[in-house]
Amino acid sequence: MEARSVDEIPRGKEWQYEPKWDGFRCLLSRDGNIVDLRSKSGEDLARYFPEIVSAALQLKADRFTLDGELVVPHGRGFSFDALLQRIHPAASRVKKLSLDTPALYLVFDLLAAARDKTLAEKPLSERRPALEAFAKASLKGSPFRLSPMTTSYATAKKWLAQSGGGSDGIIAKRIDLPYQAGNRDGMQKIKKFRSADCVVGGFRYATNKIAGRNVVGSLLLGLYDAKGLLHHVGFTSAIKTEQKPALTDRLEALIGDPGFTGNAPGGPSRWSTERSAKWCPLKPKLVIEVCYDHFSGERFRHGTSILRWRPDKAPRQCTFEQLKQKAADPMKLLK
Repeated sequence: MEARSVDEIPRGKEWQYEPKWDGFRCLLSRDGNIVDLRSKSGEDLARYFPEIVSAALQLKADRFTLDGELVVPHGRGFSFDALLQRIHPAASRVKKLSLDTPALYLVFDLLAAARDKTLAEKPLSERRPALEAFAKASLKGSPFRLSPMTTSYATAKKWLAQSGGGSDGIIAKRIDLPYQAGNRDGMQKIKKFRSADCVVGGFRYATNKIAGRNVVGSLLLGLYDAKGLLHHVGFTSAIKTEQKPALTDRLEALIGDPGFTGNAPGGPSRWSTERSAKWCPLKPKLVIEVCYDHFSGERFRHGTSILRWRPDKAPRQCTFEQLKQKAADPMKLLK
């Protein structure tokens, strides 16, 4: 069951609210001695999270299907970068990481149990109490955690305002509907978007030309650290087609060192072509304000949106300091 993106939290007695966790969505099923972990795209995740498989086999209940999120705790939050490292081809590496950085499974729905194999066909108003009873009876002292929920709009707004460190928004669910795989009508997601002023430290040309000439495809964004080094932190490609020729002229006039003096954009990978990996360094003259939804591992997790150019802002003012935020400790929400 997937969620539809909306701009505001829906209100009404037919909704319940949960934190939107920033991890791997995962359906976990156990049938006797067989445990299956399945990603949203249908990929088998069991080999990457052996500690979750082992913990599921230790539970008193031996037949059930759960819907939840895999996360890796780090400090006062969750680390998506540590989670990504678990998807490794070497079993020895996965085993080591499972011991060094064990995952948690945050549970937010119960789709089947030994006593009721048809829970998915029932409304959420019946599934949630069944999940809470299941968690109380079976999930104590394990890497499984019951994801909190509320029917209070005020609490949902508070969770959204404090999101960060492992939660990047709110999920709203219709309590009067059954579990509907592939249907987005019963779930809505609301993310907390933030803005940051970044230096344009470089750019990449687009694959397609306009009127026979090369034009900009994406801007490479940078932030200064305490030592004065400019680090590459992400990109934005939300540039209107009609603006690209003039912007390209502006950028090409600034091509030159130093570009990024700290972490620089990576080279070719299995996802990129030789052309897409090439980038042009720029003198640090341009500042742009971008909108983003999540920042972790010293970079924007996804592409950003352009809000405005900031000719009034000095490049040296674009530091990591502006991204510090007060976020709720996700582990406290899970207690």
